[in-house]
Amino acid sequence: MNRTTLILAATVFSFTALPLGAQTTDHSAHHPEPAKTQQAAAPMSDGEVRKVDMDAKKITLRHGTIENLGMPPMTMVFQVKDPALLEKVKTGDKVKFRAEKTGGAYTVLQIEPAK
Repeated sequence: MNRTTLILAATVFSFTALPLGAQTTDHSAHHPEPAKTQQAAAPMSDGEVRKVDMDAKKITLRHGTIENLGMPPMTMVFQVKDPALLEKVKTGDKVKFRAEKTGGAYTVLQIEPAK
């Protein structure tokens, strides 16, 4: 075997011995950073309680921008993670709240009267 054949054989072997795609040196696509929880990362949003529905475990809020959801100000119905949250507020209250999208539904995780 001459030197050129040996180098060519070693090069071919080194690429064929690795699994497809393993030749890349950028492993970030294969190991993304763990997602931060929206609750921990999300600031509280401002809102006003428009309706409390204890039976359906839902609350209607007129709210400002919800940063973590990329949502502009509007009035909408949210589910609540814990129905006990609804006992803290009543229609007309100004509130601070934290929400996320869970299982396709917008859900209030935390709510408290605004100060």
